[in-house]
Amino acid sequence: MSTTLAQNVRVLTAPGTRHDEILTPAALDFVGRLAAEFGERREGLLKERRRQAIRLAAGSPLDFPMVTAAVRADRGWRVAPPAPGLADRRVEIAGPPERRMAVDALNSGASVWMADFEDATAPTWDNLVSGQLVLLDAIERRIDFTTEEGKEYRLGDSDRPATIMVRPRGWHLDEEHLEHDRRPVPAALVDFGLYFFHCAQRQIDAGHGPYFYLPKLENRYEARLWNDVFVLAQELLGIPRGTVRATVLIETITAAFEMEEILHELREHSAGLNAGRWDYLFSVIKTFGHRTDFLLPDRAKVTMTAPFMRAYTELLVRTCHRRGAHAIGGMAAQVPAKDPATNEAVLAAVRLDKEREAEDGFDGSWVAHPGLVPVCRTAFDGVLGDRPDQRDRTREDVDVTPADLLSVRRISGPPSPEGVRTNISVALRYYAAWLRGQGAVALDGLMEDAATAEIARVQIWQWLRHRVVDRRTVEQILDDEITALGADYPWAPVDDIRGLFERTAMTGELPLFFAPDAYSRHLVRRPEVRA
Repeated sequence: MSTTLAQNVRVLTAPGTRHDEILTPAALDFVGRLAAEFGERREGLLKERRRQAIRLAAGSPLDFPMVTAAVRADRGWRVAPPAPGLADRRVEIAGPPERRMAVDALNSGASVWMADFEDATAPTWDNLVSGQLVLLDAIERRIDFTTEEGKEYRLGDSDRPATIMVRPRGWHLDEEHLEHDRRPVPAALVDFGLYFFHCAQRQIDAGHGPYFYLPKLENRYEARLWNDVFVLAQELLGIPRGTVRATVLIETITAAFEMEEILHELREHSAGLNAGRWDYLFSVIKTFGHRTDFLLPDRAKVTMTAPFMRAYTELLVRTCHRRGAHAIGGMAAQVPAKDPATNEAVLAAVRLDKEREAEDGFDGSWVAHPGLVPVCRTAFDGVLGDRPDQRDRTREDVDVTPADLLSVRRISGPPSPEGVRTNISVALRYYAAWLRGQGAVALDGLMEDAATAEIARVQIWQWLRHRVVDRRTVEQILDDEITALGADYPWAPVDDIRGLFERTAMTGELPLFFAPDAYSRHLVRRPEVRA
């Protein structure tokens, strides 16, 4: 890398413990090269997102793209075959790249650990750099530690720990603590670049490879951008082209209309698609929430068997399998309960959900807690047996139309009083944890992340917009829940939390995400500048 480029990459905060192991000059050069090559193009794609949102809000129809009809009609192309460590993905566990989570996930018996820099990580600079250190230490098998209370966390002796996949932040976010040419570096390139630079070759040497989950994509052009990032990154580090593998989360309504195109753009690096429930509903409301026929009831009532959700998941399985790709199901966010009767009900609900996914053709699914790994594995074992997947089941019986994907009106309806209160309570408690630096939080028996807060706050916005909930009612519940929050969490900055909720859920124009507001106001600190 050039010395000129190195001088243009700066860390805008004080160094932390072991940060120098990650933020090396060579690693920063590498991230800077990615930013220089792709930063402007990423900005153009974000502008196109906004233009598309305006067109859809004005009534333009959402349909499968006519210009890519030939790609969908061509039955000859396939994605790359499964990479080492990704052949059998029947159980995947997701969580933040924290030391305790890393040990538990790698020992859990899951096929894959999705180390999440996105929704499960509050993006303090220390969280992000520490997360990179955790991944480096895990690959080097020096992750063992003992807590202050004396509890030991040790990697097991298994020669097949969970394969690591990393989820960087989405294209829409900046990393304000790292600057290239006096501009914040795209957060996605920071998370990807630091991990790739330090761990790609290490993972290859360990018999796996640099594998990723890609969040919040809205169209094929954003997938193409990621593919070009992979190509350049491999070229710069001398890694064979096609070594990278990436699974795309189909968690936006616009991406659901371009699943084949997204696979096609990433085909030499593709590891399939994943169905992300809460973010998908969040996207539906963001995109069409101004329309009364898209008025959703309580989020707990919008299950995966709702017609428009079933259309989305069945299309995902069909699309993946006709192209030789893995189809990965959604998250089981339940946390096992201490009470035996309650726990049995929790496990029964998870079992039913995972059996449905396996029977529908998915090749694997997600859980949020190690205690759910055996339930998910048993459900998929019952369908897969000794086979690693069921990609041969092409689901030619599935025929999904644009109208099917948009048939929200079939479950449309007003919320219940309990649903309104639950959304306000969950959003506030999650905001409190997020502002404290915690991105994954156990709330009401579920392991929640940023996607939960997003669906909770946009539902409040939608219900207020369509006046199915009175604003004074929301304000009264907000008062009550803020008081309760302060009593339960004396450390919580209740005024900041209330302000964040009001700005992200109670305004006329819906903010696209809560994180940029909260991040810029609360998590960006620049006590000193270091070249």
